[in-house]
Parts: sequence; structure tokens; C-alpha cells
Amino acid sequence: MNVLVINCGSSSLKFQLIQTSTSKVLASGICDRIGLDGSEISYKNGNGEKTSIDTSIESHAKAIQLVLQCLVDKDKGVIGSLAEISAVGHRLVHGGETFKESVLIDERVLDEVAECSMLAPLHNPANIIGVRACQELMPNVPMVGVFDTAFHQSMPPRAYIYGVPYEWYEKHKVRRYGFHGTSHKYVSRRTAEFLGLDYYNSKIIVCHLGNGSSISAVKNGKSVDTSMGLTPLEGLIMGTRSGDLDPAILEYIADREKLSTKEVVNILNKKSGVLGISGLSSDFRDLLDADLKGDERAKLARAAFAYRVLKYIGSYCAVLIGVDAISFCGGVGENAKFIRGMIVEHLEFLGVKLDTEANNVCGQEAIISTADSKVKVCVVPTNEELIIAQDTEAIVSRL
Repeated sequence: MNVLVINCGSSSLKFQLIQTSTSKVLASGICDRIGLDGSEISYKNGNGEKTSIDTSIESHAKAIQLVLQCLVDKDKGVIGSLAEISAVGHRLVHGGETFKESVLIDERVLDEVAECSMLAPLHNPANIIGVRACQELMPNVPMVGVFDTAFHQSMPPRAYIYGVPYEWYEKHKVRRYGFHGTSHKYVSRRTAEFLGLDYYNSKIIVCHLGNGSSISAVKNGKSVDTSMGLTPLEGLIMGTRSGDLDPAILEYIADREKLSTKEVVNILNKKSGVLGISGLSSDFRDLLDADLKGDERAKLARAAFAYRVLKYIGSYCAVLIGVDAISFCGGVGENAKFIRGMIVEHLEFLGVKLDTEANNVCGQEAIISTADSKVKVCVVPTNEELIIAQDTEAIVSRL
């Protein structure tokens, strides 16, 4: 089955065409700056040939149209006709408590996703636009929604409830939801396969570290806790997000700086994290370079990031009552050996021993702990698109 995977943002649309029988990516790309000046489509086929076209992309429907044209192009296309696309899998960010697994998209589903827009006002409306655009151009092709929040719906109430008036949960759905669910699902499952563990009898901690970062505790194939909350702002210090902090800071800074709550939250989302601490960059490569040159704030930003990850790993070991494996994924987790080293070197109390040579790995599967380490530590690159394609195939094959 050839599944077209769509990840639609407010002004961008990422895509992959995946052959599910082989897990091969036949084509991939992005339509950028949709509805804005300077829009373009970047496209790469399975042979690695890249094409970038500067063109007017006034709508998401136009973006989908351009994607389909690229896929069937006589020179650089990868399929003979659109009939070879069996289904479309859509990344949908927030499914609230309604969606605990991937679903076939119909009008009822879209109405429910729209209802969840109050929890993800920047993401869900854009996701719906992407679905509508595909429905318009491929009316007879089944569409499947795969939710970022679904994997974490297995958390018990004690893990997702906040210490606030219970009516807030009942009336306004205030609770922990968690994100990066498709990544945590793929990496936890792949970690078990990679290490020869029984996924449904295992304790795995997944560290998805990048500009957006989150950690999950996965017990017997189910998420039992995760660091992000009602929104992706909670949890780890990230590229530009603050992560956990005293909520009284909002009122304090609003009063001192004469800002609205909305303005303070915008700063916590876009101007905080390692960018805010360093005053330099949200890119960990820049922070490493600056740190090596003696920049104390870059050094502090990296240390604070690693320390917060370490604290969550420790707490999740308690939640799981032990741990079999710890896996790193995401742009930082897969590539930043120094950050991994800063974290793992403090896990000796678990019997963890870092193999410093193995830890030099970037962007590929590897065990970075020693053979006699009591807990295996791995790098397992994430593949959210593959999960979306596989879930889509599973649902469509039952029709």
C-alpha cells in the first residue's frame, strides 16, 4: 500500500509517500510559506533527486495539488497515476480525551477535532485545513487521522490530573495530555525490538530531545506518564520553551514588566528555554561552539537542559519501579553526543555505564552503554511518518 502522509501547519505542509510493505520512502518534501510571499515547494524522490520550485502557493489546496503533480511528474515522479495512492494519513495534533487511537476520518471526526481546537488553537485548525484540501482533490481516497496525544491516553488519572479544582477538569478539560505521541510509540516499540525485549513486558524511558522536547515512561507498551502537559509548554527546558516553572512567575513578570498574561506566555513559548538562558541561540550546535569558547551562559543553558532531563529520568525510574532501557531520539537526542554524555554520566546509581566510543554515533541506531551496564542506553532515531503510514494501512485494510 502507498500511503501519503501529510503534516499540515498554518503556513507549511510536509509530506512523505511511503510504501508500507517495505517501509520505503518513495518521495518527501515540504510546501513552505503557504499564503505568503516567497512560497516554494521542495521535493525529493526515492533516488535522492531534489527539486525546489519557487511558486505561488496561495492555499493548502494548491499545496496538495502541487504535491500530487510532483508525485506523478513524468521525469521526477515516483508513481504512474494518483490511483496508486491507497490512502492518506494525517498528523492531527490534539485529540483531547476523545481519541485514544488512530481513526478513519469522517465528518464526525472532523467536528470532534474542531472541538479540540480550544486545546490546540494553532495546530488543529491547520490540520483540518489539510484534511479538507485532500478530500477536495482525492474525494474517493480514505483518510486516516493519527493523533499526537493518543499514545498518552493510557496514562492513569493520578498521572494526568493537576492539583487544581476538579471542576476545571470537568468543565474545561484541564489535565495532562502529552505530545510527541507517535514518536514515543515508535521509539519505545523499536527499542524493544532492537534490544530483543518483550515490548509488552518491559520498562522503557524515551527521551525525545529537540527544539521541542519531552520524555515518556512506557510500561508494557503503554505510556504511563509524560512530561508535556495541557500544552507543549510544560516539562523539559527546550529550544525556546521554558518548561516547568512556578506559575506565580506569570503574574509577577506581568506586573513588573507591564505585560498581559498572553504576552508573558508568548515569551515563555518563543523566547525562553536555552535561547532565553543563553541569550544566543536555540540551536544546540551554536551553544556547543559558544561553550567551547568559554561562553558561560551557553554552558549554563546546556547544563540546565541536561539537568532537567536527568531529573525526569530519575522520577520515571520511580514511576516504573525500575527501567530496562533508556532511548534517545529527536534532533538533539540522536545527534548531540555531548548532551547524551552529560545526562548518562549521572546515571551510575542505576548501574548505567556509558561506552564513550559508542556514544560518538549520530543519527543511527546504536547501544551507547557498555556490555555490562545494568540498564541499556540506546540511540533510536524516530520515525513518526512510518507510524502514521502503518496506522493508516491497518485501518484502511479493515474497510
